Amino acid sequence: MASGAASRSEDEEPLAGPKRGSAQASGAVPKRRSSSRFIKRKKFDDELVESSLAKSSSRAKGGVEPGRCSGSEPSSSEKKKVSKSVSTPVAPSPVPAPSLAKRMKKSKQPLQVTKDLGRWKPADDLLLINAVLQTNDLTSVHLGVKFSCRFNLREIQERWLACQAMRQLHPEAIAAIQSKVLFSKAEEQLLNKVGSMSQPTLDTFQELLHKHPDVFYPSRTAKALQLHWQLMKQYYLLDDQTVQPLPKGDQVLNFSDAEDMLDDSKLKDVRDDVLEHELTVADRRQKREIRQLEQELHKWQVLVDSITGMNSPDFDSQTLAVLRGRMVRYLMRSREITLGRATKDNQIDVDLALEGPAWKISRKQGVIKLKNNGDFFIANEGRRPIYIDGRPVLGGNKWKLNNNSVVEIASLRFVFLINQDLITLIKTEAAKMAQQ
Repeated sequence: MASGAASRSEDEEPLAGPKRGSAQASGAVPKRRSSSRFIKRKKFDDELVESSLAKSSSRAKGGVEPGRCSGSEPSSSEKKKVSKSVSTPVAPSPVPAPSLAKRMKKSKQPLQVTKDLGRWKPADDLLLINAVLQTNDLTSVHLGVKFSCRFNLREIQERWLACQAMRQLHPEAIAAIQSKVLFSKAEEQLLNKVGSMSQPTLDTFQELLHKHPDVFYPSRTAKALQLHWQLMKQYYLLDDQTVQPLPKGDQVLNFSDAEDMLDDSKLKDVRDDVLEHELTVADRRQKREIRQLEQELHKWQVLVDSITGMNSPDFDSQTLAVLRGRMVRYLMRSREITLGRATKDNQIDVDLALEGPAWKISRKQGVIKLKNNGDFFIANEGRRPIYIDGRPVLGGNKWKLNNNSVVEIASLRFVFLINQDLITLIKTEAAKMAQQ
């Protein structure tokens, strides 16, 4: 075996040598080597059909590809493929799947059939027939009848002789459709006899139906005639209605001219006694509330001012002290005031909720009093402590307030300012009264 392999290699070397030498001598570029192996990939449905058709046609011709019909001799691998194809029976072309066949059938259907499918309904057919029999004009039907779908004149003409499904409609549906039939000219001429200035009733139109049964459509009712007559009157289509042309040029009326032409006496509303009584009662109630507020003015003990960037004086001739916060300031104008959180059931003098969040503050947190000697004291009547200059004042205790004392109540901080001039005046008056 080794000698055979050596002899085979020796035989092949002389053949390869001259070829390489000739290629190098001629200077030609050697061909790029590439694989001729077929790489399989997934095919789509249309490619499967085309490939099956191509295979069936090639097998019918003898299994020989047209590209290999040249005079060159086939290789050994090709001979083996040909021999296998001759020896094995030719398989029939694969039948496409049912889903693929359905898809092919759907694609071959015309688009116009699917477009018009279900557009014409039996109700439209019956309405079309009744309208044409009434007017004898397809153009008028196209312009005046409102179908369930918008059709053009050509579609209406094509459908005129193809209405068979209307026979399956319910009698009530047929009656409802017949009530929508257009009025003919003869019917409108009879309705024109009813004057526009008159006030016709249903009996008037019922009498018209009895007198002219051959003119009106069988499904007409007195109510339908009355509605159509009202429409004709609204659009000035009655014979006795004279339409005045609109003025042009300088004769055009403006808004002021039209307002002068109006009669104000006709625009007055009828007096409503019940409404007048309700308005009078509401006016009395509001006046009573205003009178009560005026009577309670002297009872007000604290005024609240919003703090602005302007330097306004903190005191006036009636202010004893000021409890000043970041947002508002409370002016103390009586010897005793209450502090806390105001509710619907509990009214206090100083509502701390105006300064900030006061949900932790009691409804009656404390009381500030002015003694006869001119000293201010604060008494804690709430659950949480009150801090005066950092010192806690528990519930049930009291503490003296000095000028510029810092009062902290549930994270709300205030500065207590005393009107020294007014307090000095009060002290002197008290001393005088004590001496007398």
